[in-house]
Amino acid sequence: MSKFFSNLPILILFFVSISGSCRPEAFEVGPQTVNEFPGGKEADPIIGDFLMRNDLIEAVISCDAPMRKANMGTFWGAPSPGCLYDLTLRGENNDQLTVFAPSDQEGEVTYVRLVKDGSDGEAAIETFVSGPSNGGVEKSHLYRLRDGMKGLLITTTFKNLTSATKEVVTKDSIPRLRALHSVGKVQVADSNDPASRVGYACGWVEEEGSTIPTETVVLNPGERIQVTRFFAIGISPAEAYGEVAKRQGKTGILFTEINDDKGENVLTTEVEIEGEQGSLTAYTNEVGEFRVNLLPGDYRLTLHDHGRKRMIKEVTIHEGKDTVIVADMGPVSMVKFDITGDDGKSLPCKAQFIGIEGTESPNLGPKDRARGCLDQYHSHIGEFSVPLNPGKYRIVVTHGIEFSHLAKDIELATGETEIIAGTLSRIVDTTGMISADFHNHSTPSGDNVCGTDDRIMNIAAEQVEFTPTTEHNRFYDWEPHIARLGLAEEIKTISGVELTGRGAHLNSFPFEPVPFTQDGGCPIWDKDPRISAITLRNWQGHNPDRWVQINHPDMTEDFLDWNMDGVLDWGYQGLASLIDGCEVWWEDILSPGPVRIEKLVGDKEVVRYKRQFIWLQLLNYGHRYTAIAVSDAHAVHGNGVGGWRTYIPSSTDKPSEIDWKEILRNAKAGQVTISNGPYLEVSTEDGTLPGGTVRAVGSISLHVKVQCTDWIDIDRIQILVNSRQVEGLNFTRESHPEWFGNGVVKFDRNIEVPLGSDSHLIVVAWGENHDLSVGYGSSWQSRMHPCAYTNPIYVDYDGGGFEPNGDSLGYPLPTGRMTVDQAKAIIGKHQEGEL
Repeated sequence: MSKFFSNLPILILFFVSISGSCRPEAFEVGPQTVNEFPGGKEADPIIGDFLMRNDLIEAVISCDAPMRKANMGTFWGAPSPGCLYDLTLRGENNDQLTVFAPSDQEGEVTYVRLVKDGSDGEAAIETFVSGPSNGGVEKSHLYRLRDGMKGLLITTTFKNLTSATKEVVTKDSIPRLRALHSVGKVQVADSNDPASRVGYACGWVEEEGSTIPTETVVLNPGERIQVTRFFAIGISPAEAYGEVAKRQGKTGILFTEINDDKGENVLTTEVEIEGEQGSLTAYTNEVGEFRVNLLPGDYRLTLHDHGRKRMIKEVTIHEGKDTVIVADMGPVSMVKFDITGDDGKSLPCKAQFIGIEGTESPNLGPKDRARGCLDQYHSHIGEFSVPLNPGKYRIVVTHGIEFSHLAKDIELATGETEIIAGTLSRIVDTTGMISADFHNHSTPSGDNVCGTDDRIMNIAAEQVEFTPTTEHNRFYDWEPHIARLGLAEEIKTISGVELTGRGAHLNSFPFEPVPFTQDGGCPIWDKDPRISAITLRNWQGHNPDRWVQINHPDMTEDFLDWNMDGVLDWGYQGLASLIDGCEVWWEDILSPGPVRIEKLVGDKEVVRYKRQFIWLQLLNYGHRYTAIAVSDAHAVHGNGVGGWRTYIPSSTDKPSEIDWKEILRNAKAGQVTISNGPYLEVSTEDGTLPGGTVRAVGSISLHVKVQCTDWIDIDRIQILVNSRQVEGLNFTRESHPEWFGNGVVKFDRNIEVPLGSDSHLIVVAWGENHDLSVGYGSSWQSRMHPCAYTNPIYVDYDGGGFEPNGDSLGYPLPTGRMTVDQAKAIIGKHQEGEL
């Protein structure tokens, strides 16, 4: 007999016991009751929001505080008070919802208030928008909850108070959920990480006088319309769908129990349920089962679990009846890892699974998560297992750009476990320097859905040691996540922010997040980056140690032509003196010219400004902020951490002991090298590092050393003098083979640089005939050439202090928005020697 039937009396008694001892609740949360808020990946409550809960679910309705919004990406900063922000199963702390906006509710409201506290068996919260503030149409949303409901009834009422017809929008908005689609009369959505095991569904119901609307409705003068939808939650989209479907009409129950070849429960199965209405996804629960309500009809079930055979079953659902399926998924094939460092301790790492000899590379999950993103797996520990379909694979394991790598070809048989064990050694000596990344994101930023724990795992796997927390428009702190994952010895963070709007973005840190307040207490962005920079410098009190940088800058608008009218006005004058750093990194540092032409799909051509070259031009006009490299990661696979990083001097090599003040002090001094792989060290004879100023006459000797791990190589060293590539200071493996090594140390020489005037010197290490494919596999970073370069060393030639020479490097300083023809004309003139 199935466990479903044998446990049925117990389940019924358990349900009656719970529902009989609880009643729904609704209340406004104050400072003393914030611990009542539910948690989860997308939980965004603040003091003043309203909490609704019953025996099965918990929900948060946003209050009417000024500029109340879930995050920056919710309608891109527009306020959304009076909306459903969080919804999770009771006690699970697993909210995956960013916002549900009934009838596209967006903008300020008149009020949000408690209507019923639940004492009469129903809890209710009302959002109200008055007619005069809404173009003459009065609007309200009533959220209702009773015991036994696995969702909310949400009733919207419109009333036209004017003497003219008015069109209103009834369509709801559910942004930033995966696989949002319609199945019959129900909208369903999955959580962005299927492993979260949460699904949502919403559908119109004809209850208590409500009608089923079209997406827009025209109201005559004085006319009123009422619509109601049921917004449900379950452990899968299919389960949530069933909660809505049974309110809309008659259903039957599909109960499925999934076991392996030994009769043990399989807890990780994904089941696609295909019927006449569309496709639904179901997930097994903690005992390998799922139970969903479906409309009567025929369905095709496709059962999938990584490492097991795919199975297909046909079922028919009958109204009011239970259909039971018991499936044997067979044994699992997997790869088990045991990766350690030189000290024998477990080591965070990234594993790639590359199909070979006809085997397809696996798709382990979405790009936004660490543990299974396409064909990669990022782990915060060295012991982990990855289920994998039988076949032939090349396994590549890495821990960033300072450690050795492990590669092994395997043939995985059905039900077999392959062991990958080994040591990744730290072979690049970076003593006295730490690797840093000043710009990354996770889901609190609002423009991505990468879990914060996933971001931390990604950082640990790629061996970045100092990484400030820089979510969009929100003070946040990654430290609790780092501690919970046991990574305090691997990663150091401080709380910061990326202040963001439709213009210059600025990162700054440190700050102190204010819990349960809008944006954690973050200030508001300003179009003028100087105002934003000053605001950040003085927010929460002036802090002379605070760092301020411009992210992915528009070098033309920010520093050359603020209104982009084509006239050189030096941009937002004074901005360069208000910032400490600027993101001017990329592998085309040696590519000439301030613009390039890029072809898009369909051969459409667009102009791209090359901020690295414009930075080189501006150095000759006295700009001295620090150039830094960042990942600006919004995913894990592809746009993840690790492709670029910044090296900064540190008195400790232990991340847990990093002094952030020391790091930022050295960064402000320009003692920074940026890299996507090679580890580059440059100094003068007297020990002057990048960012420093040294006195020299005639020439100066630079000590240049480059190390690379065992999957990276370089073949060129180029020294730039006043941003120009000097022919006699270009050294390649072909021209100077004896200067380049084949081990970890690729280059280690003293180079005499002739001078004739004040000069700033930048050293570039480049892998012209190499790429990063071993370490990044299917991620786009694979296509990059290995590259590293320093910030300038400034040489005072005449003893009068360093003076920039005003050389624009043979190109005009770019202004305005250049057309393709204008860009081509500039490129052509330079090639013909006319510039």
